[in-house]
Order: sequence, then structure tokens, then C-alpha cells
Amino acid sequence: MYCICNGILFADVACFPISHIPAAGELLTTERIELNLGGCAANVAFDLARLGVSVAVAGCVGDDAFSDFIVRAISLPTINVDFLQHSPQNCPGTAIHINVRNEDRRFICTTGANDNFVFDDKLIKFITSETKRDERKILYLGGFFMLRSLENEQTPRILQAARDNGWQVMLDVVLNGDRPYWQLLEPLLPFADFFMPNENESEAVTGLKKPSEQAKRFLDAGAKAVLITQGENGVTYFDEHETFHTDIFNMEYVSGSGSGDAFCAGLIAGLLDGQNIEESIRWGSAVGASSVRGVSTTATVFNREELMEFLSRH
Repeated sequence: MYCICNGILFADVACFPISHIPAAGELLTTERIELNLGGCAANVAFDLARLGVSVAVAGCVGDDAFSDFIVRAISLPTINVDFLQHSPQNCPGTAIHINVRNEDRRFICTTGANDNFVFDDKLIKFITSETKRDERKILYLGGFFMLRSLENEQTPRILQAARDNGWQVMLDVVLNGDRPYWQLLEPLLPFADFFMPNENESEAVTGLKKPSEQAKRFLDAGAKAVLITQGENGVTYFDEHETFHTDIFNMEYVSGSGSGDAFCAGLIAGLLDGQNIEESIRWGSAVGASSVRGVSTTATVFNREELMEFLSRH
């Protein structure tokens, strides 16, 4: 089983939960401020490595100290980093996470070098090679709308080539300003075996309120399956044959940063393990729940042994 995680890489600066947003000129202290790995592709790759999945990561960083941090954080013996790209005289994707007690997190970010990530010749050769053709394998593309250099006619062709070479394609998005979301997304949906928006993203892309109506639009545009994550309200799954909803596993909550990426990692791990979609979503829900126990996107995520033990009890 194998996964290649393509997309956004971030350095995350996150505070432990504070009582309120400071007023202008106010100094507010917090228990701790951390520098952590972030971004869909980085988080999913890191979490998959913890779950025992063979994984590669492909994305773009700059040439500053935050870029060096991202490369060090993702350069584990269990993660193939041969497809990292570098954008000279640029910062990487960088985000400030503001965590307020009993509120959803807030972000301030720059996309940085993520806008320069491309499917280069080396990456295309790997995706279209016969290597691992008979294995279960998933190509994950995470953070679309923050990847400006992929917003062209080449990207659908590469996703089609990936599927022709035995990859299942999982597509995830991140809202980024006032963009023509549907116009950018629609050409990719026919090549998405799984499309993974959260409820806010799904509404922003379609302009529709009901998850069932949103999913129908995605399916009508060609997506094979749609999973709309809804935070504490669980996950709703849609394909042309069935629809079902799952609840969440309750965990002590510190921050939701990275929980969606952890859900994707658990889902991918389940699918690559040969589990059906219901059980794979259960894996994703458990891994996603494990991530909310700290401010880091990855530090508290289950490893495979912890996941199996948790699922045996819940």
C-alpha cells in the first residue's frame, strides 16, 4: 500500500488557548507558543507515517528558517521527501493559529511558496510509472485553492494519468480569499474518487446550504464519492448508490487544527488496508479525534497500535 501526498506545506505558529481576542494595544499572555508542522500534504503524510503507511510528500518551500524547519520536520526515515521543491527568495506557507477557549480557531496566513508548486517532470514520471502498479495506492491532493500554479489545464490531465496508472485520487481544498471556487474546482471533479470538503468549504464552493444538495452538485460534476466533514456533527458520505452519516468520537478538546487532515490520513490508511468505506471512515474519525488533544496538528495523532487499541474499545 502506498500514498503520495501532494499539496500545501506550512509552518504553523500556534498559541495555547487564551481567554479572549486581545483588544487593540492589549498584551495577553498564554501558557505556551509552539512552532509546528502544518499544511494538508505535510500533515497527512506525517500522520500516515505514524499509521505505518508507506508515504511520499510533494510540495514547495522557500529558502528561509521556516522553510528549513518544514524540511527537517517532514524528513523522517518513513517519509519519502524526494519530491520536495524549493522556491528561492520566498517564504513557505506560514500560518498563525489563534486558539480561544470554547471557540473555533482563527488563522492568519500567507500561502508563500505553495503558490509555486507544480507537477514537475520528476513527480509526473513517478506517478505515471509502472512501479507499484499492482499495489493499493492513493494520490492525495490537499489544499487546492492555495496552489495557484496548479490552476491550469495540465492538472486534470495529470490526475487522469494517475488514475490510468492505478492510483485512486483523493481531493481536498482550503478556502483562500474571494476566488471563483466552482470554476477552478469543476475541471478536477471527474478525476476525484473521493472529494473531501468540510461544510464551510462545501457551501462556499457551491453556494448551496444543504449537504445533500452540495453533494449532488459535486457528484453531477463527476466526483465518484463526496465526504463532507461537519466538525462535532460528524461526517456525511455520498455516492451514486448510498448516503450515510457518522458521528464523532468524543475526546478532550484543545484545538481542532489538523483534525481534518488527520481524518483524511485515517481514511486513507483504512482504504489502503482493504477496509470498506464505512470502516475506513471509522478509522478516519478516530484518528481525527486523536488530533484535537493538543495545539499541534500532528503531535497527539494516534500511531497504528494506538488506533487499533482505541477502535477495539469504541
